Amino acid sequence: MSDDLSVALATTLQRLRSDRGLTGAALADLSGVSRTMISRIENGDVQPTASLLGRLSAALGITLSELIADAERGERRLVRRADQPVWTDPDTGYTRRAVSPASGGRLELVEVHLPPGARVAFPAEAYAFTHHQIWVLEGFLEFTEGETVHGLGEGDCLRLGSAAPCEFHNPGRGGCRYLVAVTRRTP
Repeated sequence: MSDDLSVALATTLQRLRSDRGLTGAALADLSGVSRTMISRIENGDVQPTASLLGRLSAALGITLSELIADAERGERRLVRRADQPVWTDPDTGYTRRAVSPASGGRLELVEVHLPPGARVAFPAEAYAFTHHQIWVLEGFLEFTEGETVHGLGEGDCLRLGSAAPCEFHNPGRGGCRYLVAVTRRTP
């Protein structure tokens, strides 16, 4: 993640938490992320992992893509590949590119590269207010949804079921690239 995006992400988390009238302790209770870690992220002292950002964004009622796009402040209709926000998990090397031009729309497209051996887990809350489909573009993805493990090869597409803890795993020796399509659930 670029230093500029890291600073923007810290500022965005602070603003979103404040806009919702949440203290750091309240966000910690909602997300399961320690108050100390939230403070370190908001101060720009650490680069948060995908899992942490997933938990925080879910607690704030937004998707991870919306959080990153908000930090980038991109509300254009056309976003060239070179201008699409890219975020890399400092622990796993998991890289996500926000393909969609506008945050908060009905559909978000996210391109993900998962390095060999990498695992990225998200809590059920990250899926509570959205529908997801995963389309594998290259490689092999082992996707665990609750107790069910799905093996997805190139060209396979999976629609997620009810909100459950999920884990993305690349068991192969090569990279895995997939597209995630996200829409909001209607109340």
